[in-house]
Amino acid sequence: MPMQNMLDLDQLDVRPVENQLTLSKWYEFENAQFVKEGGLAEESAHCISLFGKAITGTLLSEFLNALALINIVPMQVCVYQAHADLSAGVAIMACFPPGELPKSDVRQAAGRLGCQGAVLPCFPKLDVPGLLVMDMDSTAIEIECIDEIARLADVYDEVASVTAEAMAGKLAFSESLHKRVAKLQGIELSLISPLKDDLPLMSGIKPLCEVLKAHQWRLAIASGGFTWFAEALQSRLDLDHVYANTLEIDGQRLTGRVVGDIVDAERKAEVLNALRERYEVSAGQTLAIGDGANDLVMMAAADLGVAIHGKPKVVEQADAAICEGSLLQLLYFLTVPLP
Repeated sequence: MPMQNMLDLDQLDVRPVENQLTLSKWYEFENAQFVKEGGLAEESAHCISLFGKAITGTLLSEFLNALALINIVPMQVCVYQAHADLSAGVAIMACFPPGELPKSDVRQAAGRLGCQGAVLPCFPKLDVPGLLVMDMDSTAIEIECIDEIARLADVYDEVASVTAEAMAGKLAFSESLHKRVAKLQGIELSLISPLKDDLPLMSGIKPLCEVLKAHQWRLAIASGGFTWFAEALQSRLDLDHVYANTLEIDGQRLTGRVVGDIVDAERKAEVLNALRERYEVSAGQTLAIGDGANDLVMMAAADLGVAIHGKPKVVEQADAAICEGSLLQLLYFLTVPLP
């Protein structure tokens, strides 16, 4: 590894960190005892991404001190610009204590400073073609489509009661889907067409997709929602594929049935693996994003699984998480300069 510039934490001040450190350059810490305390093994090193707001030198120092309190020993640091519309992020190579990675501790340490933090298990690269498979409801779009349909038809409470059973683990996803869709029987398509035509995109999803497509990435939705809405997103986001459940229609009304195979957790993972093979995606270049437990199998199958405004269980189990703000922040995980 080439010799790095040395950094003394005491020299950092209240100015933006990008005004104090050269972008995309890695710095080693001058305080050797702080950096290499205990002679920790190189294989225990992982990368932390700190992002989410303008980071000052003082804030960075506070975060590094917080890491030391949970026995994470920072080794190197690098400031980088993931996108022109995002504040500069900070990457930290650090040695971790033995055992399970303390991802939640890192997130909490960042959160106390008003930032977000993630431990990255791998380094997907934006400039290498890759694959992003995303959930739709509450991930690519702000809403849960079945809930909105139910509200329009005045059956929301009935649908929500079935959803609650599923969330409590009393129903499998496929069973809960059939029971919820049954509540929609007789709804006229004209009632829900305006919803399909004006789906509220999650903040940042469109520019994210534009950046990824410009770098020859493949994009797909794998959703437990419905094809009627997923297909409406395909052209808006320039998606290569959409996979979702099909609502049966008879005479311009919903029959209350789903036809064809159900897109459940296992099917989502199958989609990711099939597309990885089809497009011969390089190792380390598959991403999956979602917010619910139904996304966890897909996220585990990807090289990097990211919870997007996720449920607590999903945030806990995902490789990384974006808990607030724009989905464009996913680029923080794809643009870390190699040390």
